[in-house]
Amino acid sequence: MRHRPIPGSSGTVRAMTLLGARVLHAPCETVTDFGPDLARLVEDMFATMYAAQGVGLAASQVGESLRVFVYDCPDDEDVRHLGHVVNPRLVEADGPLVRGPEGCLSLPGLEAGTPRFDHAVVEGFTMTGEPVTVTGTGFFARCLQHECDHLDGLVYTDRLTGWRRARVLRRASRTPWGSGRDA
Repeated sequence: MRHRPIPGSSGTVRAMTLLGARVLHAPCETVTDFGPDLARLVEDMFATMYAAQGVGLAASQVGESLRVFVYDCPDDEDVRHLGHVVNPRLVEADGPLVRGPEGCLSLPGLEAGTPRFDHAVVEGFTMTGEPVTVTGTGFFARCLQHECDHLDGLVYTDRLTGWRRARVLRRASRTPWGSGRDA
């Protein structure tokens, strides 16, 4: 029996792009080259996500303006979901709207109650160009919506309003990484 290598085990941990960086606030480009550079990016993204102790990571969070994300995320029943999606499209986001705590590796140490749908379906491709459909509920649905937002140039603070948004942006401005950044 042949074992597959653990995703990220041969990857390089890349620097995390933080709130205010232009690449986080602009839509990402469609991937057209499904070659070795894409495979290396996915491997590096897994390595970076694991090093940062995250459950999902978009390419824009490592400074690459490409429509790619990786995930290793449990759902509300503690079932592990592991994979990646290239050129994802959020084709369903429905069910109850749940306001739950949400954080982001590009806003380290901060979180806020963010509304997300309890069910999500994403369609896209693997790094080798095979079609893939990923369905999530609960926390995993939140992850899928969060990562798709990144690829559209949004961070979770863009989903907040009123005092929740003001509070988290104020807290970000007081962090060493957020001082002087344009949120």
